Amino acid sequence: MRANSNPVAVFIAILLLSGCSTIKSIGSGTPYADDWPVEKFYAEAKEAMDKKRFEYAIETYQKLEARYPYGPYAEQAQLDIGYAYYRDEKPEAAIAAADRFIRLHPTHPNVDYAYYLKGLVNFTQQQTIIDRMIEGEDLSDRDPRSARESFNAFRELINRFPESDYIEDARLRLSYLLNSLARHDVHVADYYLRRGAYVAVVNRAKYIIEQYERTPSVEDALGMMAIAYRLMGMDDLAADTMRILELNFPDSDYFKRYENANKKGFFGKPGYL
Repeated sequence: MRANSNPVAVFIAILLLSGCSTIKSIGSGTPYADDWPVEKFYAEAKEAMDKKRFEYAIETYQKLEARYPYGPYAEQAQLDIGYAYYRDEKPEAAIAAADRFIRLHPTHPNVDYAYYLKGLVNFTQQQTIIDRMIEGEDLSDRDPRSARESFNAFRELINRFPESDYIEDARLRLSYLLNSLARHDVHVADYYLRRGAYVAVVNRAKYIIEQYERTPSVEDALGMMAIAYRLMGMDDLAADTMRILELNFPDSDYFKRYENANKKGFFGKPGYL
C-alpha cells in the first residue's frame, strides 16, 4: 500500500513548522516571541513577579534587556532584576545587579533605590548575630560583614540622597545596625577580658567610644576599660575612667564589677547580656 503523499498536506505542515520557528521559550518553558514589543516583555515579567514566579521574571527581564537594551524599560528591568533576585533569596546576585545599575546609571533618578536595595539585602543577610551571641555561641572572632556593608550602603544613601523616599526606612535600619555593631564589639571586648587580654580590651573599648558614641554600648566600653586598667595595675587610668562612667551612667552595674575586679576568677559580663 502506498503512503499518503498528498502535496497539499505536506505544504501545510511545512508552513506550520516554519511559522512556529519564531516562538521560543524562556527557561521555565513559557513561550515568548522575538517580536514581542517591549511593553509585553515588561508586563509579562511584572505579572510573574506578582505571582512570585521569580526565576521566570528574572529570565523575562533579561530577555527584555537583550532585545531592547536602551530606554526606560531596560533601565527599569535592571532594577527589577535586583529585587527579583532578592525575593528569590539570591543575595549575591541581587547585590551584583544593584552594583551594576549604579555603575551604568550613576545619575539615574532611581539610583537611590539601588543603594537602598544593597542595604536591604545585606540587612536581611546579617544572620541576627547578636541573638546567636545571647544563645551562647562564641562569635567573637567573626566580623559581621553583612551588617557593616548594610550600614555603609544605608549611610551612603542618606548622605547622597537626603530627599529619597527610602530615607526614613534607611534611618531606622541604620540605627538598628549601629547598635548591633556596637554590641558585637562589646562582646569582643568581653571575650578579651575573660581571657586576660587587657590591652586588647582597652583598644576595643576606645574603638566603641569613638565609633558608637551615642549608643548604650558606651557604658559597657567604659566599664570594661576601667576594669582592664585596674587588672593591669594602672590605677590612675582606671580611676579616671570610672569618673567618666559615673558622670555619664551614675546607676551603672559596672561599679560593683569594678570593685570585684581584683578577685581571683573574676568574669565581668557586659550590661546587655
